[in-house]
Amino acid sequence: MGRLLLLALIILAAYLMWRAFGPGSNARYGVQQQEQPPVIKGPDDDEEFLWEIEKNRFKERRAREEAERRRREEEERRRRRGED
Repeated sequence: MGRLLLLALIILAAYLMWRAFGPGSNARYGVQQQEQPPVIKGPDDDEEFLWEIEKNRFKERRAREEAERRRREEEERRRRRGED
Protein backbone atom coordinates (compact mmCIF):
# COMPACT_ATOMS: atom_id res chain seq x y z
CA MET A 1 0.00 0.00 0.00
CA GLY A 2 2.87 2.32 0.82
CA ARG A 3 4.39 1.80 -2.62
CA LEU A 4 1.14 2.80 -4.35
CA LEU A 5 0.92 5.95 -2.22
CA LEU A 6 4.56 6.79 -3.01
CA LEU A 7 3.94 6.19 -6.74
CA ALA A 8 0.83 8.42 -6.66
CA LEU A 9 2.80 11.20 -4.91
CA ILE A 10 5.61 10.98 -7.47
CA ILE A 11 3.11 11.15 -10.34
CA LEU A 12 1.34 14.09 -8.66
CA ALA A 13 4.66 15.90 -8.13
CA ALA A 14 5.66 15.32 -11.76
CA TYR A 15 2.30 16.63 -12.94
CA LEU A 16 2.53 19.74 -10.76
CA MET A 17 6.10 20.42 -11.89
CA TRP A 18 5.04 20.04 -15.51
CA ARG A 19 2.16 22.49 -15.00
CA ALA A 20 4.40 24.98 -13.18
CA PHE A 21 7.47 24.91 -15.41
CA GLY A 22 6.40 23.16 -18.60
CA PRO A 23 5.64 24.62 -22.02
CA GLY A 24 3.17 27.48 -21.93
CA SER A 25 3.80 28.37 -18.30
CA ASN A 26 5.23 31.77 -19.26
CA ALA A 27 2.01 32.85 -20.93
CA ARG A 28 -0.10 31.62 -18.02
CA TYR A 29 1.81 33.50 -15.36
CA GLY A 30 2.29 36.78 -17.19
CA VAL A 31 5.92 36.40 -18.20
CA GLN A 32 6.00 37.76 -21.72
CA GLN A 33 8.77 37.99 -24.20
CA GLN A 34 9.44 41.49 -25.42
CA GLU A 35 8.03 42.02 -28.86
CA GLN A 36 10.83 42.82 -31.23
CA PRO A 37 10.31 44.93 -34.32
CA PRO A 38 10.43 42.95 -37.56
CA VAL A 39 13.86 42.61 -39.05
CA ILE A 40 14.14 44.54 -42.29
CA LYS A 41 16.16 42.51 -44.76
CA GLY A 42 15.83 44.71 -47.81
CA PRO A 43 14.13 47.87 -49.04
CA ASP A 44 11.06 45.94 -50.16
CA ASP A 45 10.44 44.89 -46.54
CA ASP A 46 10.46 48.47 -45.26
CA GLU A 47 6.93 49.88 -45.29
CA GLU A 48 8.16 53.46 -44.98
CA PHE A 49 10.39 53.00 -48.03
CA LEU A 50 7.52 51.54 -50.03
CA TRP A 51 5.26 54.41 -48.95
CA GLU A 52 7.85 56.95 -50.12
CA ILE A 53 8.04 55.23 -53.51
CA GLU A 54 4.26 55.34 -53.82
CA LYS A 55 4.18 59.04 -52.89
CA ASN A 56 6.88 59.84 -55.44
CA ARG A 57 5.00 57.97 -58.17
CA PHE A 58 1.84 59.86 -57.31
CA LYS A 59 3.65 63.21 -57.44
CA GLU A 60 5.23 62.37 -60.79
CA ARG A 61 1.89 61.28 -62.23
CA ARG A 62 0.24 64.44 -60.91
CA ALA A 63 3.00 66.60 -62.47
CA ARG A 64 2.59 64.83 -65.85
CA GLU A 65 -1.17 65.35 -65.74
CA GLU A 66 -0.72 69.01 -64.84
CA ALA A 67 1.78 69.52 -67.69
CA GLU A 68 -0.64 67.84 -70.11
CA ARG A 69 -3.49 70.05 -68.91
CA ARG A 70 -1.39 73.19 -69.36
CA ARG A 71 -0.35 72.07 -72.85
CA ARG A 72 -3.99 71.54 -73.84
CA GLU A 73 -5.00 74.93 -72.45
CA GLU A 74 -2.18 76.59 -74.39
CA GLU A 75 -3.28 74.84 -77.61
CA GLU A 76 -6.85 75.97 -77.00
CA ARG A 77 -5.69 79.58 -76.51
CA ARG A 78 -3.67 79.45 -79.75
CA ARG A 79 -6.68 78.10 -81.65
CA ARG A 80 -8.91 80.84 -80.30
CA ARG A 81 -6.39 83.52 -81.28
CA GLY A 82 -6.19 82.05 -84.76
CA GLU A 83 -9.99 82.08 -85.16
CA ASP A 84 -10.39 85.69 -84.01
